[in-house]
Amino acid sequence: MAVDALGQRLFLCAEENNTVEVIDVKAGHRLKSLPGFEEPKWAVYRPEQKRLYISQGSGAVAVLDSRTFARVKEYKFREKANNLRFDAATGELFVGIGKTFGAVAIVDTAKDATTGEIALANFPKQFEVEGGRIFVNVPKANHIAVIDRAKREVVATWPVTEAKDNIPMGFDRAQHRLFIGCEPGKFVVFDSVAGKSVASLDIAAESDGVHYDAKRHRIYVSCGAGSLDVITQTDADHYALTASMPTVKGAGTSCFSPELDRLYLAVPAHDGQPAELRVYRPAAEGER
Repeated sequence: MAVDALGQRLFLCAEENNTVEVIDVKAGHRLKSLPGFEEPKWAVYRPEQKRLYISQGSGAVAVLDSRTFARVKEYKFREKANNLRFDAATGELFVGIGKTFGAVAIVDTAKDATTGEIALANFPKQFEVEGGRIFVNVPKANHIAVIDRAKREVVATWPVTEAKDNIPMGFDRAQHRLFIGCEPGKFVVFDSVAGKSVASLDIAAESDGVHYDAKRHRIYVSCGAGSLDVITQTDADHYALTASMPTVKGAGTSCFSPELDRLYLAVPAHDGQPAELRVYRPAAEGER
């Protein structure tokens, strides 16, 4: 998902429906359903460009005009395109690609051209960009790959020893802490300067979204096993699971908007109920 905070729109990749849903989050209804995608995976919205980037299982990244939703460009890669990250300072779009191999591709959006690929040990899952480095979850290798953007190569790998299948990632940039969700049900905190884990705790299984709320020093983890877990950050190295709200099995895709102060959770169709988007308001201090 991606959020247009000013326009109060949310762009949701409906993978099995091969559509991108445009939702008015203020009015609480769907504005448009955009067809013609092949397993849409990830969305990035750039207000300054008036562009919407959608990665697809086909290996393509579609570029849309976010006002008319007309397709203006497409970048094609060898295999599945998944996670996307954008660096506003350089105008570079980073694309996690691969199914039988792994790489992070670099797109210069000013030139509308792919400028390179950085090889990984296997396919990437979620990743974060900080200055001259990119931190990438590589679940098959069970490590975090550290990419030097200037060298365009992996310069370090940090093993995730607490659990396998490190998939979602969040980031506290102020305190240089990476938050890693592992599918069996483990939350791990890495010091992104020292390159080592500093804390871990048990959470629900099948985590797919990890979001840091800097205002409240909380981390929200959406878990496909059927819960939304809330972790409180006491300081950079100390964390506690303080809430676990039941959701629906398979509801792992989520998005947190600090600007709108809302967390959005995509709930798949279940038990005869249609698919839906749930909206959560973070609780204030002392409020449950």
